[in-house]
Amino acid sequence: MAGETNLDNLLRNMTPLLNEGDYVYCTVTDIDTIDIKNVLGIFKEEEAVTVILKKEIADQLGLKYEYIAAWITLTIHSSLEATGLTAAFAAALAKEAISCNVVAAYYHDHIFVAKKDAERAMAALKNLADK
Repeated sequence: MAGETNLDNLLRNMTPLLNEGDYVYCTVTDIDTIDIKNVLGIFKEEEAVTVILKKEIADQLGLKYEYIAAWITLTIHSSLEATGLTAAFAAALAKEAISCNVVAAYYHDHIFVAKKDAERAMAALKNLADK
């Protein structure tokens, strides 16, 4: 099933969902030390492998992190070829001085914001959808 590409439809129907929990970004040099079932996201860079995990999993594994995030999912099925969605919600969050880290997966866009900014980010995203 192809995702939505029309920016107006994407913005109007993105319906942000604040997932429960605290999430962290950690780096590891050996991904085999982590059970893939516990990994929310993974990206291999030249320096190390970045993993996104629930904070409690990172704590259990003794992994270091510097940033505790809230995870917001835009529940609309956006196409990987859609143009402008990331720019639109990043600009709306930037107006509120909220940093965002974005993961685009096959079905949805996922936004990680500082835990302290979660409610303000949800309000900004809902406001963007209501325009």
